[in-house]
Amino acid sequence: MECGYGPHSYIPLVVVELGKFERKKLKTFQDEHKTLEEEFKHLDPFIKKEALSMDKKNTWEVKSYPIILWWSPLTGETGRLGQCGADNCFFTINRTYQHHPMTKAFLFYGTDFNIDSLPLPREAYHDWALFHEESPKNNYKLFHKPVITLFNYTATFSRHSHLPLTTQYLEGVEVLKSLQYLVPLQSKNNLRKRLAPLVYVQSDCDPPSDRDSYVRELMTYIQVDSYGECLQNKELPQQLKNPASLDAESFYKIIAQYKFILAFENAVCDDYITEKFWRPLKLGVVPVYYGSPSITDWLPSNRSAILVSEFAHPRELASYIRRLDYDDRLYEAYVEWKLKGEISNERLLAALRDRKWGVQDINQDNYIDAFECMVCSNVWDNIRLQEKGLPPKQWKAEVTHLSCPEPTMFAFSSPAPLPLGGHSLREMWIPSFQQSKKEAQALRWLVDRNQNFSSQEFWTLVFKN
Repeated sequence: MECGYGPHSYIPLVVVELGKFERKKLKTFQDEHKTLEEEFKHLDPFIKKEALSMDKKNTWEVKSYPIILWWSPLTGETGRLGQCGADNCFFTINRTYQHHPMTKAFLFYGTDFNIDSLPLPREAYHDWALFHEESPKNNYKLFHKPVITLFNYTATFSRHSHLPLTTQYLEGVEVLKSLQYLVPLQSKNNLRKRLAPLVYVQSDCDPPSDRDSYVRELMTYIQVDSYGECLQNKELPQQLKNPASLDAESFYKIIAQYKFILAFENAVCDDYITEKFWRPLKLGVVPVYYGSPSITDWLPSNRSAILVSEFAHPRELASYIRRLDYDDRLYEAYVEWKLKGEISNERLLAALRDRKWGVQDINQDNYIDAFECMVCSNVWDNIRLQEKGLPPKQWKAEVTHLSCPEPTMFAFSSPAPLPLGGHSLREMWIPSFQQSKKEAQALRWLVDRNQNFSSQEFWTLVFKN
């Protein structure tokens, strides 16, 4: 949400407060995930593109190739001729190409998609493509039909997207089968003398999933070691307090000592599954999962995670975990798949096998490469159709490509203490979601009008009714 852009006379408390939150520099891959910048240090995102950077010595001309313009910059490249199979496209963040006759597509990164400036008027041959792997809390208006259907192509966490990123946090089958970090059960039983059965590591507090409320209530029924800033009762070593260290070997070794980990997403959406779920499976820790309602479609085996949704109340969940903690045979049933190296979920295996990108794999394109090339290839397909006198193929995003329900809050007997200001982000997610519906409708009307508009026009329209 661009909550700081409209005139304050139009903006109620929820917008002002969320504006303060959102105006903090939105980080790519926030919420305990590596930033793209850090990932790119590890893996050159264009390593397989055989890219030709633009400089004065180049003899080729831009007008020879379709121009793909990153309107919300993600790659930071001022100009590059990228190769996608037999096709070439010119990728750039330079907005001076907006009206160039060879500009065929505009790429948007969802977290930075805002109403300040859009490439309007939109020509009939201008495709819009959305890349958004993040939580809805980073830009709620995208998750409503009027906005998501503005795009021709999508790459999102939804399996229904044109380029599904559902397994974006999972390197592959082998890391699930690996016993590298597995701590034997007898050792874990001995460690229970000084460790709780459950561990919780979160520093993004009070997100739309309301996970902290649930965990706070759960902690009244069972011991939880909480290392992050949220509900903290245990300290990580100083060198591991930086969120970037959550993929460090030493952090893995700490978490691997536990029997169970609370793996709660920051939002509840079908197919929105992050490292919170995959990391414990890699480490041999049983995830106690809350998040994607479709998670059963992605489990390595039928018994590989404990699903919070199957328990009516935290006290019932606590009772079940205590039972597994005391009974080695029952506990081992949840790690048997890993010990045997058997992944029975054909959907998961097929998704990993068929995806057109890799994770931390220099032998494969990453998902940004794949997104760019999907758009480039489709643009070329339509050019070739038109050269034959045939109508171009029409691509359009559907509401299922990025859809999340309205957030809900747990109504437990242990409410969170209010901060000094008297209200918290927790109280604002539902009003924010409701307001984002109006924002989506206003934005759609303005874009369909196909003229440039000001922030004031947008906010006036949002709060007209």
